[in-house]
Amino acid sequence: LTQGMEVESDGRQQGKKIVRKPYVVNEMEYEASLPEKKSNTLSRDLIDYVRYMIQNHGENYKEMARDEKNYYQDTPKQIKRKINVYKNFYPDEYKDFIASLKQEKMDVQ
Repeated sequence: LTQGMEVESDGRQQGKKIVRKPYVVNEMEYEASLPEKKSNTLSRDLIDYVRYMIQNHGENYKEMARDEKNYYQDTPKQIKRKINVYKNFYPDEYKDFIASLKQEKMDVQ
């Protein structure tokens, strides 16, 4: 042990730290106490992607995974998860969308 190292523990209680900038600690504690912000929107890209997939493939996730517009190369499970996220974020919009698709099919026939 060199002299310099002994100076560090000059009999002070260990574990007790000197806070030189308490305002920094206070600020960080305040930020940590805030509730996490949940964004309540999905990206337009994701919405368009999910709608395109449902419109063209219904609930056939394997077909969706093979679709050329599957730029993200998502697996069927990942696509299903994205669709479920969309359903949970916009339940009304999703219902209207599905209803409009059914209407379109009836108009075509």
